[in-house]
Amino acid sequence: MTRIAINSNMLRWARERADLTAEELVGYFPLFMFWERGEKYPTLNQLEHFSKIVHVPIGYLFLTQPPVELIPIPDFRTTRNTHKLRPSPDLLETMYLCQQRQEWYHNYALSMGEAPLSFVGSATPKNNVIEIANEIRAMLGFDIEERTKMPTWTDALRHFIDQADTLGILVMCSGVVGNNTHRHLNPDEFRGFALSDLYAPLIFINGADTKAAQMFTLAHELAHIWIGQSAVSDSQAPLKPDQEVEVWCNQVAAECLVPITLFRKLYNQDADIKEEINRLARYFKVSTLVILRRIHDIGVITREELWELHNHELTRLMEYPRSSGGNFYFTETARVSKRFARALVVSTLEGQTLHRDAFRMLGFSKLETFHELGRSLGVMS
Repeated sequence: MTRIAINSNMLRWARERADLTAEELVGYFPLFMFWERGEKYPTLNQLEHFSKIVHVPIGYLFLTQPPVELIPIPDFRTTRNTHKLRPSPDLLETMYLCQQRQEWYHNYALSMGEAPLSFVGSATPKNNVIEIANEIRAMLGFDIEERTKMPTWTDALRHFIDQADTLGILVMCSGVVGNNTHRHLNPDEFRGFALSDLYAPLIFINGADTKAAQMFTLAHELAHIWIGQSAVSDSQAPLKPDQEVEVWCNQVAAECLVPITLFRKLYNQDADIKEEINRLARYFKVSTLVILRRIHDIGVITREELWELHNHELTRLMEYPRSSGGNFYFTETARVSKRFARALVVSTLEGQTLHRDAFRMLGFSKLETFHELGRSLGVMS
């Protein structure tokens, strides 16, 4: 049986890149410890299996030195983030896939004669936070009163995404890599990112986060689109980021979702603070962490009290299970953006895009699945 004299350092790099221990891989490959020490070598079949488990192209394993993998857009995650030094394969693959989709839609928009979107890059972090938040709400048709009447956070988030989609922004929300339900994205690594473009601005939201937290992420990334800057973020309302641009985007997001003037009127200082946090979170359909931030903003609690309450609330929220499942075709359009999916299906049916390329960007391979998606979008009968 032919064995491949692979560089053991590349095996160690691939394992660590995938955040796996050697002991975990022994469950798949009993001799893995010997491989990593360079005492024995795998067969080609074993190497191919290994590359799939660690999510690394097999060609990388034949390099003499590990490649330097950099996040392809500015990284504005906080230094508190333990994942920051080495992006995971899940984050990188999600970004690359979104970049491919964005490039396709950019070219599609140009071919359709669409005009550049005037709001992309129309602001700077020097602009007044309240004015920009008001502008974003106005352009989206974001009505606070209408939002308060929605029964759940999920309904409010779907409406928010639809408003951004109507404006021309590709909003993709998923908790997994592509359609692989075995590869879950980690909100502790990133909560979202924005890819700025005059014709195809794209926002990705980590769907493994809570619905209420996703609301803030979407608002935060909208602020990035408004200043025309691509970035990956781990935006959380109560935290003060290391970069001034992130501070500004957080402020715009909070003001967009919970206008400070209205919040002052609604906040009852005589009530129990925890009850007020929950009441106002239900009213505005945002995370309790956003409400905490606003309570601090109006001077009711100190920075130290904000941190104490934030840590307590975060612990409570982490105990709630994340929702999953649902109608495949509804979930699919959420994962790839309704605007993108509709355009891709139409282009493919017209023969402008190959089915092979459409399937790759959508993440499935069956023609019937493609047709069913088209019917769910109303572009096929």
